[in-house]
Amino acid sequence: MARCATRCYRRHVSSSEPQPEVSQRDLRLRSREIMDAVEGGQTFTVTRDGRGIGELVPLRARRRFVARADFVSGSALSVDIDLDAFRADQDKAFETTLTDPYAR
Repeated sequence: MARCATRCYRRHVSSSEPQPEVSQRDLRLRSREIMDAVEGGQTFTVTRDGRGIGELVPLRARRRFVARADFVSGSALSVDIDLDAFRADQDKAFETTLTDPYAR
């Protein structure tokens, strides 16, 4: 996820296309039109008194699930692990006994 965000940010920053500017007043008067453009993927720089004060950037759609094909291809290079050794390592690393926080 972080790699994708970094790649998208680099593409956004290094883009040679200038972002359209929209004044605060235009944003107020044409909000529906501008928000429709943002929903369609357009990015705007919002200005006040001729200087940039913010950006309107479309949200990225988040995937809720990993596709089966992606899981299979990502798991193809994974190594088999010994589950008993894995559990023993976890038991050594973390306290596994439960204590009553109210007992004194």
